Amino acid sequence: MMTATIKVEWRMIETPTRRAVLGAGVFAAGSLIRIDSSVAQASLPPTPACHDGDEATLRQTEGPFFKPSSPERAELLEAGMPGQPIELVGFVISRTCKPLAGALLDFWQADDKGRYDNSGFRLRGHQFSDAEGRYRLRSVVPGVYVGRTRHIHVKVQPRGGRVLTTQLYFPGEAQNRADGLFRSELLMRTAKNAGWLAGRFDFVLD
Repeated sequence: MMTATIKVEWRMIETPTRRAVLGAGVFAAGSLIRIDSSVAQASLPPTPACHDGDEATLRQTEGPFFKPSSPERAELLEAGMPGQPIELVGFVISRTCKPLAGALLDFWQADDKGRYDNSGFRLRGHQFSDAEGRYRLRSVVPGVYVGRTRHIHVKVQPRGGRVLTTQLYFPGEAQNRADGLFRSELLMRTAKNAGWLAGRFDFVLD
């Protein structure tokens, strides 16, 4: 099936309708990670406590490998793609704990060998948070390369707001300590389940 490519420009867009504080629908009984028809499930902590005035997610460098106009898709994992599959889920929320609907999330990353696709859009894609501020991404765990630990790049932009550019990191990686960009505040929570790595990260925006 062909995937349409939508040009994404990082600029101001309309102000969203803000929804109620985080709902319980993201986690099923037993604290299983589940968003809508998500297949990657793992025992992870429930939605963390949310308080007015939470600190915004840290900003980090874009790096040299960002490409605009990525396809709109939540599935970066392709048939036959080598590597450990991962499903990453979470919320986009404001500092006052309001889920942000329609926030733009643009992900890009290296493959399992630490290589970026700079000619096409392999392992690149953007999506929008749903009415409750939720997102879901399926991909592979990126490989390491010289000077960098495993990480996933992302730009997040709420409607009417400024762009957050940052990077997400994997816990338990020996290379984390040697990477000068690594910040523990940007660690995902992860757990293995049925061959998948399930991950969770909530973006808090100004």
